Amino acid sequence: MSRVGKKPIPIPEKASVEYSDRLFTATGAKGSLSCEIHPQIDLDIADGMIYVKTQEAGKKASALQGLVRSLVSNVVTGVSAGFERKLEINGIGYRVALSGNSLELNIGYSHPVVYSLPDGIQANVEKNTLITLSGIDKELLGHVAAAIRRFRPPEPYKGKGIKYAEERIHRKAGKTGAK
Repeated sequence: MSRVGKKPIPIPEKASVEYSDRLFTATGAKGSLSCEIHPQIDLDIADGMIYVKTQEAGKKASALQGLVRSLVSNVVTGVSAGFERKLEINGIGYRVALSGNSLELNIGYSHPVVYSLPDGIQANVEKNTLITLSGIDKELLGHVAAAIRRFRPPEPYKGKGIKYAEERIHRKAGKTGAK
Protein backbone atom coordinates (compact mmCIF):
# COMPACT_ATOMS: atom_id res chain seq x y z
CA MET A 1 0.00 0.00 0.00
CA SER A 2 1.03 3.56 -0.64
CA ARG A 3 2.02 5.63 2.39
CA VAL A 4 0.38 8.69 0.89
CA GLY A 5 -2.68 6.78 -0.29
CA LYS A 6 -3.40 5.26 3.15
CA LYS A 7 -4.00 8.63 4.82
CA PRO A 8 -7.68 9.58 4.95
CA ILE A 9 -8.80 12.96 3.62
CA PRO A 10 -10.90 15.02 6.06
CA ILE A 11 -13.94 16.74 4.58
CA PRO A 12 -14.23 20.38 5.74
CA GLU A 13 -17.48 21.41 7.44
CA LYS A 14 -18.61 23.77 4.67
CA ALA A 15 -17.82 21.37 1.82
CA SER A 16 -19.98 18.63 0.38
CA VAL A 17 -18.64 15.71 -1.65
CA GLU A 18 -20.26 13.21 -3.98
CA TYR A 19 -18.90 10.10 -5.69
CA SER A 20 -20.79 8.23 -8.39
CA ASP A 21 -19.92 6.59 -11.73
CA ARG A 22 -16.15 7.14 -11.25
CA LEU A 23 -16.68 10.91 -10.93
CA PHE A 24 -15.74 12.64 -7.68
CA THR A 25 -17.35 16.06 -7.19
CA ALA A 26 -16.72 18.52 -4.36
CA THR A 27 -18.63 21.73 -3.71
CA GLY A 28 -17.58 24.38 -1.21
CA ALA A 29 -17.49 28.09 -0.47
CA LYS A 30 -15.11 28.84 -3.38
CA GLY A 31 -16.92 26.81 -6.04
CA SER A 32 -17.25 23.31 -7.41
CA LEU A 33 -14.66 20.92 -8.91
CA SER A 34 -14.70 17.35 -10.10
CA CYS A 35 -12.17 14.72 -11.12
CA GLU A 36 -12.36 11.26 -12.66
CA ILE A 37 -11.18 8.32 -10.59
CA HIS A 38 -9.04 5.57 -12.16
CA PRO A 39 -10.82 2.19 -12.59
CA GLN A 40 -8.34 0.38 -10.28
CA ILE A 41 -9.09 2.80 -7.43
CA ASP A 42 -12.26 3.20 -5.37
CA LEU A 43 -13.31 5.88 -2.88
CA ASP A 44 -15.11 5.26 0.40
CA ILE A 45 -16.80 8.27 2.03
CA ALA A 46 -17.71 7.75 5.70
CA ASP A 47 -17.70 9.72 8.97
CA GLY A 48 -16.52 12.97 7.39
CA MET A 49 -13.48 11.29 5.82
CA ILE A 50 -12.59 10.06 2.36
CA TYR A 51 -10.67 6.78 2.15
CA VAL A 52 -8.85 5.78 -1.05
CA LYS A 53 -8.85 2.01 -1.63
CA THR A 54 -7.23 -0.15 -4.30
CA GLN A 55 -9.25 -2.89 -5.99
CA GLU A 56 -6.20 -5.09 -6.59
CA ALA A 57 -2.72 -5.43 -5.13
CA GLY A 58 0.44 -4.44 -6.96
CA LYS A 59 2.99 -1.73 -7.51
CA LYS A 60 0.93 0.13 -10.14
CA ALA A 61 -2.20 0.08 -7.97
CA SER A 62 -0.21 1.41 -5.02
CA ALA A 63 1.18 4.25 -7.14
CA LEU A 64 -2.29 5.06 -8.46
CA GLN A 65 -3.66 5.07 -4.91
CA GLY A 66 -1.21 7.80 -3.89
CA LEU A 67 -1.89 9.78 -7.07
CA VAL A 68 -5.67 9.64 -6.72
CA ARG A 69 -5.45 10.54 -3.03
CA SER A 70 -3.43 13.65 -3.91
CA LEU A 71 -5.83 14.65 -6.70
CA VAL A 72 -8.91 14.21 -4.48
CA SER A 73 -7.21 16.11 -1.64
CA ASN A 74 -6.41 18.99 -4.01
CA VAL A 75 -10.03 19.13 -5.17
CA VAL A 76 -11.33 19.23 -1.58
CA THR A 77 -8.77 21.85 -0.50
CA GLY A 78 -9.42 23.95 -3.62
CA VAL A 79 -13.18 24.27 -3.10
CA SER A 80 -12.83 25.02 0.61
CA ALA A 81 -9.69 27.20 0.89
CA GLY A 82 -8.34 27.74 -2.64
CA PHE A 83 -4.73 27.94 -3.79
CA GLU A 84 -2.32 30.83 -4.31
CA ARG A 85 0.93 31.24 -6.24
CA LYS A 86 3.22 34.30 -6.15
CA LEU A 87 5.57 35.44 -8.90
CA GLU A 88 8.25 38.14 -8.61
CA ILE A 89 9.61 40.22 -11.48
CA ASN A 90 13.23 41.33 -11.13
CA GLY A 91 15.01 43.67 -13.50
CA ILE A 92 15.46 47.35 -14.22
CA GLY A 93 12.37 48.64 -15.97
CA TYR A 94 10.54 45.33 -15.65
CA ARG A 95 6.95 45.76 -14.48
CA VAL A 96 3.48 44.30 -14.77
CA ALA A 97 0.02 45.85 -14.94
CA LEU A 98 -3.37 44.21 -14.56
CA SER A 99 -6.01 45.38 -17.04
CA GLY A 100 -9.33 43.58 -16.78
CA ASN A 101 -8.66 39.87 -17.11
CA SER A 102 -5.19 40.13 -18.65
CA LEU A 103 -1.66 40.89 -17.50
CA GLU A 104 0.51 43.34 -19.43
CA LEU A 105 4.16 42.47 -18.83
CA ASN A 106 6.99 44.87 -19.71
CA ILE A 107 9.95 42.52 -19.36
CA GLY A 108 12.68 43.82 -21.63
CA TYR A 109 11.23 43.06 -25.05
CA SER A 110 10.51 45.75 -27.65
CA HIS A 111 6.80 45.25 -27.01
CA PRO A 112 4.70 44.52 -23.93
CA VAL A 113 3.65 40.88 -23.51
CA VAL A 114 -0.10 40.51 -22.91
CA TYR A 115 -1.30 37.32 -21.18
CA SER A 116 -5.04 36.66 -20.88
CA LEU A 117 -5.93 34.80 -17.70
CA PRO A 118 -8.16 31.72 -18.13
CA ASP A 119 -11.51 31.42 -16.36
CA GLY A 120 -11.11 30.44 -12.72
CA ILE A 121 -7.80 32.26 -12.17
CA GLN A 122 -7.62 35.70 -10.55
CA ALA A 123 -4.56 37.91 -10.38
CA ASN A 124 -3.51 40.70 -8.05
CA VAL A 125 -0.52 42.98 -8.74
CA GLU A 126 1.40 44.68 -5.92
CA LYS A 127 4.18 47.24 -6.36
CA ASN A 128 4.24 46.59 -10.17
CA THR A 129 6.60 43.65 -9.60
CA LEU A 130 4.69 41.08 -7.53
CA ILE A 131 1.93 38.96 -9.10
CA THR A 132 -0.37 36.91 -6.86
CA LEU A 133 -2.36 34.28 -8.76
CA SER A 134 -5.25 32.52 -7.03
CA GLY A 135 -7.84 29.94 -7.93
CA ILE A 136 -9.50 26.71 -6.87
CA ASP A 137 -7.89 24.37 -9.45
CA LYS A 138 -4.29 23.66 -8.38
CA GLU A 139 -3.32 22.13 -11.72
CA LEU A 140 -4.61 25.07 -13.78
CA LEU A 141 -2.98 27.54 -11.35
CA GLY A 142 0.38 25.79 -11.78
CA HIS A 143 0.07 25.83 -15.58
CA VAL A 144 -0.74 29.56 -15.61
CA ALA A 145 2.16 30.41 -13.26
CA ALA A 146 4.57 28.34 -15.39
CA ALA A 147 3.32 29.97 -18.61
CA ILE A 148 3.91 33.47 -17.19
CA ARG A 149 7.35 32.48 -15.87
CA ARG A 150 8.27 31.08 -19.30
CA PHE A 151 8.04 34.55 -20.90
CA ARG A 152 11.32 35.56 -19.17
CA PRO A 153 12.85 32.88 -16.92
CA PRO A 154 15.38 34.19 -14.39
CA GLU A 155 18.95 34.25 -15.64
CA PRO A 156 21.81 33.18 -13.35
CA TYR A 157 24.13 36.21 -13.68
CA LYS A 158 22.02 39.19 -12.58
CA GLY A 159 18.85 37.35 -11.55
CA LYS A 160 16.68 39.27 -14.02
CA GLY A 161 13.41 37.70 -15.07
CA ILE A 162 10.22 36.22 -13.62
CA LYS A 163 10.58 33.77 -10.75
CA TYR A 164 8.39 32.09 -8.17
CA ALA A 165 8.47 33.95 -4.84
CA GLU A 166 9.91 30.96 -2.97
CA GLU A 167 12.40 30.10 -5.74
CA ARG A 168 16.08 30.63 -5.06
CA ILE A 169 18.21 31.48 -8.09
CA HIS A 170 21.67 29.94 -8.09
CA ARG A 171 23.85 32.89 -9.08
CA LYS A 172 26.99 32.48 -11.17
CA ALA A 173 30.07 34.66 -11.19
CA GLY A 174 30.45 36.65 -14.38
CA LYS A 175 33.54 36.99 -16.52
CA THR A 176 36.60 38.43 -14.84
CA GLY A 177 38.40 41.32 -16.48
CA ALA A 178 41.99 41.28 -17.77
CA LYS A 179 44.78 42.27 -15.38
